[in-house]
Amino acid sequence: MTQTELHFDGRSYEPAHDQKRLGKQMQRVKEIMLSNATVPDEWMTLQEISMWACAPESSVSARLRDLRKECFGGFTVERRRRGDAKLGIHEYRIRL
Repeated sequence: MTQTELHFDGRSYEPAHDQKRLGKQMQRVKEIMLSNATVPDEWMTLQEISMWACAPESSVSARLRDLRKECFGGFTVERRRRGDAKLGIHEYRIRL
């Protein structure tokens, strides 16, 4: 899927300003998650994905939500807690 085929939305979304940036973020997050999908028990936190994708954690979280949407591939993005539940840290993986 090319960047021009991606259909982002939201109240603050402005295609002229955001399409290219969000498309690149999506591609990086998707590549990272799919490369880890082939490794059994490979989970990543938002912070870890953010580091590899060179994108803010909030953007990574949004791209993971997007990946669940049919128009972005309809991937199964799993989430679970990492470590002490009081810390509120979650980790993610794509299930193929």
